[in-house]
Amino acid sequence: MLEGLRRRFGLAQFDEKADPAKLARIGDEVRARLATNPRAEDRGGAKADLFLVPDMLSPDQCKRLIKAIDSRITRSTLFSDRVAPAGRTSSTHYFRKDLPETRAATAAIDATLGIERRHGETLQGQRYLVGQEYRHHCDFFRQDRPYWPGERPRGGQRTWTAMIYLNEVEEGGQTEFPTLGLVVTPRPGLMVAWNNMDRKGRPNRATRHAALPVLAGSKYVVTQWYRQEDWQVSRG
Repeated sequence: MLEGLRRRFGLAQFDEKADPAKLARIGDEVRARLATNPRAEDRGGAKADLFLVPDMLSPDQCKRLIKAIDSRITRSTLFSDRVAPAGRTSSTHYFRKDLPETRAATAAIDATLGIERRHGETLQGQRYLVGQEYRHHCDFFRQDRPYWPGERPRGGQRTWTAMIYLNEVEEGGQTEFPTLGLVVTPRPGLMVAWNNMDRKGRPNRATRHAALPVLAGSKYVVTQWYRQEDWQVSRG
């Protein structure tokens, strides 16, 4: 049976923390929920599940989140060994879960996608200054990469990504999905949400995307990633 699953899904080995059946079910449930949301716009077409949802956060919420990001920030890191360190030049803030602005933002995202908070990673904020970018990459995990044994017990495979822009960028800073022919311009409160898996629960390379360089001004976003299983902060 396991060998059949390996052949069917093209995996080096079947792993219950990256279970195509579970991942497909999660994708179906969230897609169905967003498809009935009158504010959600389907922009993924047949290639990916991707939706735009405006006004997820109020202008005041966006300002308070930007202030929190600026209060404590470190250089963004990479999982992938295929993207050079110079490929991600933003800075990152890890929000404390007990802050009112964190609770409000995560509650809004969870409710819109219909995913329980226990699956959500720590909410992150990213800041991009002039010239900073994040080159093309995918958010799902590769089971054949050195980082997988560390990420596996932390909740396993990533399912959905939800990113909310917090400000307008003077020039540049769009999010590009080249396979989908989509370029999203930052607008305060606009959420871009996509399933990192395809309809069969396998990693979907059509979700490859980039944060294009900021040419003038700055760019702030918050990003929420979800896992197949419960998110665990500590490794092991």
